[in-house]
Amino acid sequence: MQISSSDCGERLDVFLAGSMPGLTRSAVQKLLETGCVLLNGTAARKNHRTAPGEIYHVTLDEPEDPSASPQDIPLDVIFEDADVVVVNKPRGMVVHPAPGHPDGTLVNALLNHCKGSLSGIGGVKRPGIVHRIDKDTSGLVIAAKNDRAHLSLASQLSARTLTREYDAVVRGVVKSDTGTVDAPIGRHPRDRKRQAVTEKNSRQAVTHYEVIARYERYTHIRCCLETGRTHQIRVHMAHIGHPVLGDFVYGRKKAELGLTGQCLHARVLKFRHPSTSSPVELQAPLPEYFTAILGTLGSGHY
Repeated sequence: MQISSSDCGERLDVFLAGSMPGLTRSAVQKLLETGCVLLNGTAARKNHRTAPGEIYHVTLDEPEDPSASPQDIPLDVIFEDADVVVVNKPRGMVVHPAPGHPDGTLVNALLNHCKGSLSGIGGVKRPGIVHRIDKDTSGLVIAAKNDRAHLSLASQLSARTLTREYDAVVRGVVKSDTGTVDAPIGRHPRDRKRQAVTEKNSRQAVTHYEVIARYERYTHIRCCLETGRTHQIRVHMAHIGHPVLGDFVYGRKKAELGLTGQCLHARVLKFRHPSTSSPVELQAPLPEYFTAILGTLGSGHY
């Protein structure tokens, strides 16, 4: 791509975005940041000002298949029938394909397990997925096998009648036996990969918690989500001064007690069955990493 006289002096990212249909300015900036745009054989800067006669070489990745593929990955299925499947997701597994995690996800495993029989409402990368939990959060995730079931479960989520309870170990000794954090959550103003308690461009977020056991420097708590915002428990507990143990994003940046990932487990799931409307309550026992942490902490007290 060669610069003409009429384009001289324009920022390179602006010029490329205007010259390459289908690419947004943010996409062009990523190409520049990853060295995919060369000027005279050298990676160009996004704030470079174009000059006459300059020639740029732009390398574009081959488009990825937008759909997820079935993969034979073992699943711990807690409940399954013709409408829903509930899985006890292990810590470290991503729920659906995303940048940096094209496969090996819960969705890939579900596509294989359910032989493709999943709701299409979530799209080709999120078939059947009604709600998500973080990669390093373990525990119960529900998926819908058909659109009718998906709509029913999504409606229960919206009406706050689909109950999700989590166990967590947090830093510090929580003084109140029970409590509620009612604080809106939105994108962090300076770090787009994080969430934050903020009044700007945020949504209501409510987390109820109770103390299970107190230790010398930590507390085992149980949280019930009234809403379901991204990283909600992690953000809310950090907000009140008790970040989840092992949470490098919202807590300490160094490993504690050998844990490199948040000590957070989706233990209980309650919902109305999409076909029968009968109540369903499921539990996933605390995983080995969680019980090992409790063992390390010793005898707690209420």
